[in-house]
Amino acid sequence: MKNIEFQDLNIEKNILKAIEEMGFEAPTPIQSQALPKLYEGKDIIGQAQTGTGKTAAFGIPMIEKVNQKDKSVQILILTPTRELSMQVADELRKFAKYLPETRSLAIYGGQPIERQIKALKQGVQIVVGTPGRIIDHIRRKTLKLDKVIGVVLDEADQMLDMGFLEDIETILDTTPKDRQTAMFSATMPREIENIGKKYLKSPEKIKVVHKELTVPKIGQYYFEVKNHEKLDALCRVLDMEESELGMIFCRTKKGVDELVESLQSRGHSVEGLHGDLKQSQRDRVMKKFRDGIIDFLVATDVAARGIDVDDVELVINYDIPEDFEYYVHRIGRTGRAGRTGLAYTFVAGRQLRTLKALETYAKTKIKRKNIPTINDIAEKQRETIAKNIVATIEKGGIAEYTNFVEKLSEDHSSIDIAAALLKLMINKNEEESIEAAEDVASKDTGAEPGMVRMFLNIGKKHGATPGNILGAITGESGIEGNMVGVIDIFDKFTFVEVPEKHANKVLTAMNKNRIKGRKINMEPANKR
Repeated sequence: MKNIEFQDLNIEKNILKAIEEMGFEAPTPIQSQALPKLYEGKDIIGQAQTGTGKTAAFGIPMIEKVNQKDKSVQILILTPTRELSMQVADELRKFAKYLPETRSLAIYGGQPIERQIKALKQGVQIVVGTPGRIIDHIRRKTLKLDKVIGVVLDEADQMLDMGFLEDIETILDTTPKDRQTAMFSATMPREIENIGKKYLKSPEKIKVVHKELTVPKIGQYYFEVKNHEKLDALCRVLDMEESELGMIFCRTKKGVDELVESLQSRGHSVEGLHGDLKQSQRDRVMKKFRDGIIDFLVATDVAARGIDVDDVELVINYDIPEDFEYYVHRIGRTGRAGRTGLAYTFVAGRQLRTLKALETYAKTKIKRKNIPTINDIAEKQRETIAKNIVATIEKGGIAEYTNFVEKLSEDHSSIDIAAALLKLMINKNEEESIEAAEDVASKDTGAEPGMVRMFLNIGKKHGATPGNILGAITGESGIEGNMVGVIDIFDKFTFVEVPEKHANKVLTAMNKNRIKGRKINMEPANKR
């Protein structure tokens, strides 16, 4: 978003700081067209649907217009619903994070009006609200609009459909005639044109046209999950799916970095891609992705432009995109060359409304799906084992094992024998880690006093870094990073020192783990 032009250098610095922290890379089409015209002081009519980044398009220039020393209402934004009012107000607060004297307030029905009156008396410069509640405050004389310099009608056609035409006209008649006005609408019915002619000054028209969704072979599903549970939910989905190559999309660069770090610390084979990477870094990540060294690529929409990989089996929208057009591009990366594809979207809280708007925009149906449970994952693992067993039977070459089972069948049923063997197979790794853990304290592994030197079956050729090793150990065992000792990584294996008193915990945790998609085997170094 670095090509936004500001008029006030101090506000520019603070707004840009907030935007950069949010991690956005580039303006959306509606932002690119609307921002310059609003900065020129022009009135605009923008035809753009929900999910095109409209809030930043009108919010950033409106915030800059505010005189922070004046506590009067200076910016009025009308929205059709309470949900959208809250959403817009939240976004504006993020943009104005480093402008502490710029205050915004959401006003809508269903909330005690006394609370809103109290907040208005304390002084706010930006009011975001529904027409009905705004009219109520005007009539009570608790909201004065005589100093308003900017008005935004967001989703104007929806407000008209809800019968707010008279309220909108009453509100606009209450504001100064020399104000700047911006109106955004998904459609352009005659009533919208009439409002433009009556209340806007030579408005410039902006239109963002979206492409049709042409990926019918892609199964599209969403998971409803709380924000603080998204990471755990994602990990369960990744454990459940057997996709060998997939992409995970985040809205911001910061989001990509944080998610990559979290997933790598849990042993998932992922790398990140965003606009801050040098070309050499980008090329390295993409080569690993194309070669199948990593299973998942975590990326922003801008960074993913131009990526052409045919074998992507799964696309996950960890964040709903700011511009719905990106959704079409995202899921279109799977289901190529006549293959079927799969797309999952994570939805938190009030984003369900956004999801419905996305369905309308993309003219598609996104079905609800439940987050996999631990039992679901265990059942999936059992199904995988069953497939492997059947494949082994069909392949043949098991005569000597058949004789062994026939001998056991003299005292036990074949079903009990098969069940016992399956149990041994599933629990093998855990039992091996317990055996190794019991042996650790009595072993001299050549480490520093109080430490135990461990062997790991992963190295540089598998893409592992000291950060991956450290993150996996601390993330899975719960010990502090500063407690881990020397980490020596070689081409195909690694040595790492851990505190002797925590060795059992580390062994047990790590032998259930994966790093860079590789199943980990850890044991005391002197056992090799």
